[in-house]
Amino acid sequence: MKLSANNHRGFTLIELLIVMTIIGILASIAVPSYKRSTIKARESVLMEDLYLMRRAIDAYFADRAKYPESLEELVEAKYLRGIPNDPFTGNPDWECLPPEAAGEGDVVAGGCFDPRSVSDLVGMNDIPYREW
Repeated sequence: MKLSANNHRGFTLIELLIVMTIIGILASIAVPSYKRSTIKARESVLMEDLYLMRRAIDAYFADRAKYPESLEELVEAKYLRGIPNDPFTGNPDWECLPPEAAGEGDVVAGGCFDPRSVSDLVGMNDIPYREW
């Protein structure tokens, strides 16, 4: 079987450029959507972690009539299996706000009432993660 000069197999440069252009357009559409999805997933993890830690703090307070001094105390008392990593910093570092007294002279024992993220980033809802 002999191939003539005009019967070569392969793609022309124009065909390759068109395919590469189409791939580039599809990638430019998909990448921002992917990034937005990963941020939404991290925000969901942050909300769930904060909910679980606050729930454990409430259970600790209901059992002992005082708030824990730190999140580590919740782990030692078996209210949490471990301190979760902040999805935006990657570390188990959380800021713990102390409880506020209800009135003058009221003293609330304990130092960890409300855990907060230490991330400086702002959420997709325009609220900094430190305020969630």
